[in-house]
Amino acid sequence: MTSTTSMTSAAEAGFETATPDPTVYLDRVAATELGRSYKQRMLDELGIRPGHTVVDLGCGPGTDLVPLARAATDTGAVIGVDHDQARVDTARERTADQSFVSVRLGDIHALPLADRSADRARTDRVLQHVEDPGAVLTEVHRVLRPGGRLVMGEPDWESLAIDHPDSGLSRAYTQYVTDEVVRNARIGRQLPRLATTAGFAVPAVLPVTPVFRDAVEADKILGLERTTRRAVTAGHLTKEAARRWLDHLLSGPFLASVTFYIVVAAS
Repeated sequence: MTSTTSMTSAAEAGFETATPDPTVYLDRVAATELGRSYKQRMLDELGIRPGHTVVDLGCGPGTDLVPLARAATDTGAVIGVDHDQARVDTARERTADQSFVSVRLGDIHALPLADRSADRARTDRVLQHVEDPGAVLTEVHRVLRPGGRLVMGEPDWESLAIDHPDSGLSRAYTQYVTDEVVRNARIGRQLPRLATTAGFAVPAVLPVTPVFRDAVEADKILGLERTTRRAVTAGHLTKEAARRWLDHLLSGPFLASVTFYIVVAAS
C-alpha cells in the first residue's frame, strides 16, 4: 500500500484531511464531554461573583463568553479580547443581546485595559501560541485588582502519548509536535513558574489527562492525519513510516493521552 493509498483510506475512515475552520474547531472542542468538563472546572476555579469584571484573554469567537456572563450577571462586566478581527466580529454577534459583554480587538501582550480594572481573568489554550507567555502574564497581573484571580488551561504536548507497536514512531511523532507544530509546546508545566515570576501566587495546579480510545474521535481534537502529513513533509517521518503509523492507528486498538494543566494564579 502506498502512502497516497494510506492517506485516502484514512480519509474514508473518518480522519480529517483538511484543517477545520478555527471557529468550527473551537466550538467542536467545547461541545465534547472533555471540553465541557475542563471548562466547567476552570469556571469553578475562577469563583466569579455577581458584579465582577471578568476578562477572557484570546476569547476567539466567544465560545466561553456566555458562561462567564451568567456568572458575573448583568451587575458585572465581561470583556473578551482577541487579535483576530473575524473572531471578534463573531463573538460580538454571539453576545449582541448582552449589553454588559464587550469584545475588543487587541493584543493580549498589551491589554487595552486600565491598571487594576478587573477581578477575574482566564485564558484557555491560548498561551501555547503567543510570542511571549511571560509578558502576557505580567500584563494580566497589571490589570487584575489585588485579590484577583487568573485561571489558565494549557496542554503539555511533550506528555502526548500514543500507543503503537513501534515506540520509535510514537516518540518521533510527539517530538515533531513538540518541536515544530506548537510554539510553546511545554507551556502546561511552565505556567506555575511563569505566573510566579509575573508576581502571582499559585495556590493550585490541577492536571487533567484525557484518554482517547477511538482514533477518529481523537483525530478531531489532535489532528492526527494532518499532523502526520506535515511530519512527512518536514522530514520527521518517512512516507513508509507514516503509512505504518496511520494504518495501525486506524486498525487499533487505539489509545492516546495528553496532560492538560489548569493553573490558578492569585494577584
